[in-house]
Amino acid sequence: MRRHILFVAKDVFLETGYERASMDTVAARAGTSKRSLYAHFESKDKLFLAVMDLVRELYLARLRTPDAYAEDPAEAVTLFCGRFLQLMAWEPQVRTCRLSIAEAERLPGSSNAYFDAIFAGTYERLSVYLAERYAMDHVAGAALAEDLLNRTVLPRLFRTLLNVEEVLKDAPEEIALAEHVDLNAIRRLVSTALPG
Repeated sequence: MRRHILFVAKDVFLETGYERASMDTVAARAGTSKRSLYAHFESKDKLFLAVMDLVRELYLARLRTPDAYAEDPAEAVTLFCGRFLQLMAWEPQVRTCRLSIAEAERLPGSSNAYFDAIFAGTYERLSVYLAERYAMDHVAGAALAEDLLNRTVLPRLFRTLLNVEEVLKDAPEEIALAEHVDLNAIRRLVSTALPG
């Protein structure tokens, strides 16, 4: 029941924003009582933080790790960066990011949790992969991961967040990666940034 409530709450928060989302609405949509909802989550803040944990879990499962994409390290990094960009341009993710930004002052813990879930987790996965594949120390791998992700993802992410560029409406499937992302541009950036 707890997991069902989290999925329902995620939808309510994305549709209405944090302020307008109510525990009554979440309980009604989840088909449970308000009392039962409060037995699982003592406050709307706690529910929101639990939703951010769910978002992290779902996101990282879709992203995976660089080695899942290709045998060749340069291609694996290219596809990993492309998948990150694809996921960040997906409408529910864009809405979650906007929601997290909107609540950053009032709920800094939730925005920190969102950053750790989406950005820090992604940077860490790429950093570890780069350090292992290119025999770098952790600091060099982290710096390279940050540079690659900043150059390949952040420009489009900011344009998407500000409605300059359209969001992806359908769930981003890995097979449609090239349709949503300019892999050749990412490939060029990756090839110039990687050692050797």
